[in-house]
Amino acid sequence: MRITTGCIALFVVLLVSNGPGTVEGQQTRTPGQGFAAVPGLKGGHDVFGPYDPVANWPKPLGESLPDHQAWTWSQSTDVFPESPDRVFVTQKGELPVLQLGRGTTWLPQIGPSIKFPVGGGLPTRETASATPSGGKAAADGSNGRPGIDWRWEHVVYVLDRNGKIIDEANWAQWDKIWSRPHDVEISPYDPEKNVWIVDADNHFVSKFSHDGKQRLLTLGTPGVPGTDDTHFSRPTFMAFMDKNTWYLADGYDGTRVIKYDTNGKKLLEWGMKGTPPNEKRPGYFNSVHGIAVNPKTRRVYVNDRNNGRLQVFDENGKFLDQWDFGPRPPMNIHSIYMGNDGILWAADQGSNKLLAYDADGHFLYSWGTFGTCQGCQWGVHGFATDKEGNLYTAEVRTGRVQKYTPRKGANPEFLVGKPWPGVW
Repeated sequence: MRITTGCIALFVVLLVSNGPGTVEGQQTRTPGQGFAAVPGLKGGHDVFGPYDPVANWPKPLGESLPDHQAWTWSQSTDVFPESPDRVFVTQKGELPVLQLGRGTTWLPQIGPSIKFPVGGGLPTRETASATPSGGKAAADGSNGRPGIDWRWEHVVYVLDRNGKIIDEANWAQWDKIWSRPHDVEISPYDPEKNVWIVDADNHFVSKFSHDGKQRLLTLGTPGVPGTDDTHFSRPTFMAFMDKNTWYLADGYDGTRVIKYDTNGKKLLEWGMKGTPPNEKRPGYFNSVHGIAVNPKTRRVYVNDRNNGRLQVFDENGKFLDQWDFGPRPPMNIHSIYMGNDGILWAADQGSNKLLAYDADGHFLYSWGTFGTCQGCQWGVHGFATDKEGNLYTAEVRTGRVQKYTPRKGANPEFLVGKPWPGVW
């Protein structure tokens, strides 16, 4: 009886001390910790996740360039922040500033009960199809009027921390070589900070001097698609593993990953054409659209976009793992990014969210909301962080880049990781 009574008393003490709902091993938590981007925040919600969008960034084109008051950004495909004072952007030319506020127009020739603008904070223009690749006008005018509906200028440009264009002339000299620049990168291991740009629709990759004055190297045959050592088939993104090696995703039409040395010498390739939309076999691809690496583990992460999955390989193309991104529709992953914390982030155009996964594919967190407001998203295609932790996104639907700064008190585990450390 004494032993039984003692056991009951001990059980009661443990129960009271743990409190209701507390499981063995749990720690006392701040309210909201583990779910909210800012632990303990009262009210509000994570509409922009752990970030605050920077208002009026970038500045209107007319504040940076003469005679550009009537023009604005077109489809923004990628962004790379060398630093907060030097942010590279690729886009498909320029579009005219929309003059709205004139009411709505009914469009019975399209269908019943249709009018434009729709209103209610919805976009009025989708920039992905507003400018033809290469700025080439169709003879029948079916892709718009050059100089009126669009113009092919400032395809690559650089912004300072205030969102104003710098180095304008150096990069504008290359406008005519581009068809659809898709990715812009600088290797963290290159002390000269040369700039690499992937052109998807013109099937090449070019390396430029840091100031944009010189074109130093071109891989692929511009304007000619193919799948051999001298041709690409609409390449998409690239990623640097170390000072000696980097990887190219090739691509929209191609079905391979190619490994190069720093001088552009091909080292190996892997990948075969799969059968979308539910290909499960390792190493088979349909739209190789996004690539990221972990220099510590030497793993290569590949976005097999049209199959709705991510595949993981070792540095020589040996298959290691895979996971899917969820139901399609709405899921439509466009680019992936891994910072120095080893967390993989994916930009989902279907849900207009950024999604976080650990290195083994476990879902961790997501944030983002559709719209055209500052901080809202429509079509994030490329994204990256700078060394201060600021996040930058490039949107192909709204035709803009955005800058986000970490919210005060934000849980650092919810932030997109900073770049891998390098030599600059």
